[in-house]
Amino acid sequence: MKSAPVVQLGKHRWWIVYDQDEERVIDSNIYVMESDGEALILDPGGFEIFPQVFAAVVEAIPPDAIRTAFVSHQDPDIASSLPLWNACNPKIQWYIPKLWDGFIRHHGALDATFVDIPDEGMEIRIGGQTLQILPAHYLHSSANFHVYDPVAKVLFSGDVGAALLPKGHSAFLDRRRPEAFGEHIAHAKYFHERWMPSNEAKRDWCDRVRQLDVQYLCPQHGAIYQGEHVQRFLDWFEALPVGRVDGK
Repeated sequence: MKSAPVVQLGKHRWWIVYDQDEERVIDSNIYVMESDGEALILDPGGFEIFPQVFAAVVEAIPPDAIRTAFVSHQDPDIASSLPLWNACNPKIQWYIPKLWDGFIRHHGALDATFVDIPDEGMEIRIGGQTLQILPAHYLHSSANFHVYDPVAKVLFSGDVGAALLPKGHSAFLDRRRPEAFGEHIAHAKYFHERWMPSNEAKRDWCDRVRQLDVQYLCPQHGAIYQGEHVQRFLDWFEALPVGRVDGK
């Protein structure tokens, strides 16, 4: 895996760790936000890929700068590496959905510091920046959250926007090519139809995100949507019928 910058605004930066090479596990993106020397890691990944993720993260920031971790929902590809991160840095505070507290603890590290995220979301401050933890329930988990950075204009969108792309893909969807969206979204269609169960939750999420200034939509799988591609995705997702099995 490798790290690449998403946004750099002086001491305020976002990084992506991407391009999983192991064929036996699903490709995952891990994001790190750093502000004034303090860092947050978002959906730090599964147990299986921890060595590769850790090696890529330390290329970007020192591991002891990570003071906070965010877990969007309970899936193992999200944070089954939790006990390994806790062993490296037991001072990390883990922000997790309140509903999934008892389930996420099954990953281990019962001595880790957990902070429950209420259903309505909350704000957290990392270094010099306040981030918004936004509800994204039923997209696809019954208690699910995304993270918005109003300064960097980044929305970490978890599984929303995810695409299962071929190996070797770029970290970004090319904003210079309008046709790149159509090429990319073909790899996202079935994922969203099958894994997103609620059209009502989908429409509510689209309405709330349209009120934000988002220049980088950062999913947990696939490439980052930039600029005009963000609006293209919102239009596409809003119109897509979800909760489907085999196209029915």
